[in-house]
Amino acid sequence: MPATIIDGKALAAKCKARIKGEVEALSKRPGLAVIIVGDNPASRIYVNHKKKDCEECGIYSEEYALPEQAAQKELLELIDVLNGREDIDGILCQLPLPEQFDEKAVLEAIDPGKDVDCFHPYNVGKLMIGEPVFLPCTPAGVMEMLDEYGIDPKGKHCVVVGRSNIVGKPQAMLLLHRHATVTICHSRTPDLGAVTRQADILVAAVGKRDLITADMVKEGAVVIDVAMNKKEDGKLCGDVAYAEVAEKASYITPVPGGCGPMTRVMLLQNTLTAARTHGK
Repeated sequence: MPATIIDGKALAAKCKARIKGEVEALSKRPGLAVIIVGDNPASRIYVNHKKKDCEECGIYSEEYALPEQAAQKELLELIDVLNGREDIDGILCQLPLPEQFDEKAVLEAIDPGKDVDCFHPYNVGKLMIGEPVFLPCTPAGVMEMLDEYGIDPKGKHCVVVGRSNIVGKPQAMLLLHRHATVTICHSRTPDLGAVTRQADILVAAVGKRDLITADMVKEGAVVIDVAMNKKEDGKLCGDVAYAEVAEKASYITPVPGGCGPMTRVMLLQNTLTAARTHGK
């Protein structure tokens, strides 16, 4: 029996409607500042989507576009100004930055109370000990999808393929906090399939097309494909060989239409959370 498709797009619309209502109930409108440096086409698409999402939910947003040749000092000065503005509750600096920038220094310059991407070491540490202020957007979106479809990680063996600071590591933490047994795999894991076949819930977050094939998936597993890759014809795909794995899994996320919309929604949720902590 083919897998049930986890519809991230439909869930995102449902979450946005809820967030819009909660925003309208605040005394002041939440504000989000988005910084983009250079002309990365993918980054531009993401930023445009985020602006549209804010507009739909009643969140005030500002965009700051710096040229590719901008100096790090200019970016840090901008962040410092935004840190001090009471009308701005969240600051997002779109990654990746051009190579002349020290991403670590830039992310650490953002006020932890406005770090709606949850990249600052303070917020990463709070997540680690189970006391998060904000939740990392993509992993939090995955947890929302699991909850929506009644998939409880408690007692399950969850395998996360990928160990990035943005998805893999925080995803493992969120699953661990929900009482799952978690294994993290990566490029140096020998016999990857031997590990992924043990997974009740498999999260693929590497960025390698068709990495996960049907023979690497246990019958009835839940398969979450976080990655976004491009085929030769320009169409989007994930890390999972979707057609063949969908015949074996119990639930599966499509690409596109799965994790992507939920990632953007969790940014809105974090901005709302920041506004509340700022007394709005």
